[in-house]
Amino acid sequence: MHRLQHLANRSLIARVFNQSPALVRTKARETSCLVQSIRLKTQGPVEQYGQKRFSTAEATVVLRENGKMREKSLTMDTLNPQVKAVEYAVRGPIVTKAGDIERGLQQGQKHPFTEVIKANIGDSHAMGQKPITFLRQVVALCSFPELLDSSIFPDDAKQRARRILQGCGGQSLGSYSASQGVDCIRQDIAVYIEQRDKGVPADWDNIYLTTGASDGIVSILKMLVSGQGRSRSGVMIPIPQYPLYSAAISEMEAVQINYYLDEDNCWALDINELHRAYQAAKEHCHPRVICIINPGNPTGQVQSKKCIEEVLHFAYEENLFVMSDEVYQDNVYSPDCQFHSFKKVLYEMGPEYFNTVELASFHSTSKGYSGECGFRGGYMEVLNLDLEVKAQLVKLLSVRLCPPVSGQAAMDVIVNPPLPHEPSYLQFHKEKSAVLGALAEKAQMTEQILNTVPGIKCNPVQGAMYAFPRIFIPPRACVSLLQSLGISPDMMYCLRLLEETGICLVPGSGFGQREGTYHFRMTILPTTEKLKVLLEKLRDFHIKFLKEYASLEEPKR
Repeated sequence: MHRLQHLANRSLIARVFNQSPALVRTKARETSCLVQSIRLKTQGPVEQYGQKRFSTAEATVVLRENGKMREKSLTMDTLNPQVKAVEYAVRGPIVTKAGDIERGLQQGQKHPFTEVIKANIGDSHAMGQKPITFLRQVVALCSFPELLDSSIFPDDAKQRARRILQGCGGQSLGSYSASQGVDCIRQDIAVYIEQRDKGVPADWDNIYLTTGASDGIVSILKMLVSGQGRSRSGVMIPIPQYPLYSAAISEMEAVQINYYLDEDNCWALDINELHRAYQAAKEHCHPRVICIINPGNPTGQVQSKKCIEEVLHFAYEENLFVMSDEVYQDNVYSPDCQFHSFKKVLYEMGPEYFNTVELASFHSTSKGYSGECGFRGGYMEVLNLDLEVKAQLVKLLSVRLCPPVSGQAAMDVIVNPPLPHEPSYLQFHKEKSAVLGALAEKAQMTEQILNTVPGIKCNPVQGAMYAFPRIFIPPRACVSLLQSLGISPDMMYCLRLLEETGICLVPGSGFGQREGTYHFRMTILPTTEKLKVLLEKLRDFHIKFLKEYASLEEPKR
């Protein structure tokens, strides 16, 4: 039923821009009647809609004594309501529609374009980025140890592979590791953190390998959510945010506490806004944790050291657990910005802070310069946990046995890359620099081109892999009507952009935004040539859009 309702709404979106206002209202009423009709129909007897015969034993329906088909035990009525509440815009309906169009193109269907350009997700390799040679060499050696005898592979790759295999049960990547991860990899991560943070001590016993950063984030949230009513745990998240956070909060029935980033100040974090959100939330829940994404997703900002100090002081004063999502720590492009880890800043604030504030920091193989999303490698470092709680965390992690060991091996290469005296260093450094240099150029190009388009305003892409520009959608574009149907105007905008140009973006409403503002998120990952094509098509589409629904002389910038 919910799927059919969504399809009916999407059909309305596709028609809305080619109709007069009066006809649009008529179509809206017709759509409402259609949705109601669909609801009534899907509530009828199951046997009227199911097939009478099935070709496989798996699909056979057992008949009851009264001749009616056996009803399914899991339906939309019996489904866990928290699952229905989960939304994940990055792989939402726009992406589903893009897949449909892409398959249609392959089958010869005609569209005003020849390919779908997917700029909806931060999947570097899918966008054409080549793997880092050294990383793939080490993982290949770990996966097929017979290659260790081959002269094709450099000695430094073999040395790392042997060390990782020695830490694996049976010296095989196919064995389970400890729930916290392979010990030698945890030790390498601790060394990496100490070097990154210029000598701040790191204890490998506080390191936990995870299935991507997402696994660690969800695990920590599970530990924090408790209580009922006004004592229910509240989770402070930035708006705009990465939808993993809102999805996990919904699934756990926690309370989402929004604090808004300052778009007019390059998406900076305003300490006064934190206090406002915290005080307002105390009326209906118990705020227990604050989440920060730095560099930002989807907003691309890099927080200053002063800002991080203010957040940590706020967390110290209000007794909040701090979750610092730092998966884009290698992705800083603006010469005026620098990545500061929350742990390093916490240490520099003194023992009173460093020894008391509970902090979980997250990193991943999926971003940075490697872009190895499919390995699902990641880690978290968790500081100042109560010892009994720490044992409970290990117990929780043990339920999923262990993260993929191949992903752990990939994570090890990222924290333990070739050194200047080793044979693979020059090629590694060249490949890493090329990836990050290209991203920096594309970040600047994206900002510059978008800001030449009337009705679009894009903040500098200081880091990460995304732009999150604000778009002007004229009131004449049936905004109020769309909203009354539960359809965000920027969802409509992105759907029409997809259908007319083949460009797949994510509506800003999927990440959260201030009321009355509209955005979209796009990656800067396509090749430079393809990104130029994307931006030119987007520019032409938006100008055409404004000409249809508003005067180009009066866009709000």
